[in-house]
Amino acid sequence: MKNELKELSNPEKYHEAILIKGWDANVLQSLLKSMILIRKTEQKLALGRKDGLIGGPVHLGAGQEAIAVGVSQNLRATDRVFGAHRSHAHLLALNPDFYKLFAEVLGKETGFSKGMGGSMHLCDQSSGFYGSVPIVAGTVSLAVGAAMAAKLQKTDDISVAYIGDGAVEEGVVHESFNLAKMQKAPMLFVIENNLFASHMHISLRQPSDMVARFAVANDIPYQLVDGNDVVAVAKATKELVVDIRAGKGPRLLELVTYRWYGHVDWRDDVDVGVERSVDDIDNWKARDPIARLSKAMIKGNFWDSKQEEILNNQLNENIQVAWDKAMNDPYPSMDATLKYVYA
Repeated sequence: MKNELKELSNPEKYHEAILIKGWDANVLQSLLKSMILIRKTEQKLALGRKDGLIGGPVHLGAGQEAIAVGVSQNLRATDRVFGAHRSHAHLLALNPDFYKLFAEVLGKETGFSKGMGGSMHLCDQSSGFYGSVPIVAGTVSLAVGAAMAAKLQKTDDISVAYIGDGAVEEGVVHESFNLAKMQKAPMLFVIENNLFASHMHISLRQPSDMVARFAVANDIPYQLVDGNDVVAVAKATKELVVDIRAGKGPRLLELVTYRWYGHVDWRDDVDVGVERSVDDIDNWKARDPIARLSKAMIKGNFWDSKQEEILNNQLNENIQVAWDKAMNDPYPSMDATLKYVYA
């Protein structure tokens, strides 16, 4: 099969204009605002971790915002979404309550999981986010189970599993592909191919850098898209979701992107990465999904720099207020230690 990822990895590809002709201005502004909110929220978390205010690790996804935002554009609250260890964006794209995220990461009882989960155990079923876990590929089979439940209930709801290129090296992912295909489960597998698993480049782990080859092996229709183009992500997701809701079985969406931060916390990991360099990071920052959409919108008269300045200032202020509030919130009481434990 043709390795389409090689084309998407071409540096010039990411400098091409985002095509927004025919798109509603309000929708585009919503996509842009959501990406900026996620970026600024994670920047605050990075600073909090660096300053020693966050006790546990945080896995940041700056540079990958277009994926969660573009996918979520086509979801509804009754769909079931599952994440992994790097899932702040997946949750915020469904529910932009950064205050509750701050509270959760800080271990406060006002957080999404009552302060019991931290950065990697996020859950907000009211918005359709059914959970994330630190175990690589740990929620994929659960997502397929949720898809089967929707099918048995005879709804047209779907299930979404976000997994990385490293997760496809786990056996449960391939079992999930097979089961979803054989049962025609209403399932969308979203592959965030940022080319790295922890500190190791995909070329050192797999014979091909194109994860969609596993969709071909399981006869699952797929699309391979520029993950730094939120419009392309939203368009591809819409096409796949229409098929899934129509009962045509699972679909796979591979999105090529890059995380600006290292594997965990605020560092860039250039000192431990095998194939990661300052030049690589700078090249991908030049392909910033936020800047690319903003540029296209300004050129198309959907947006202007003054609006963006106002938005940035408002978010900076609101995020600081939310952070300060979360910092002063109470921790869970000792009596609550066993309250949310199931055995």
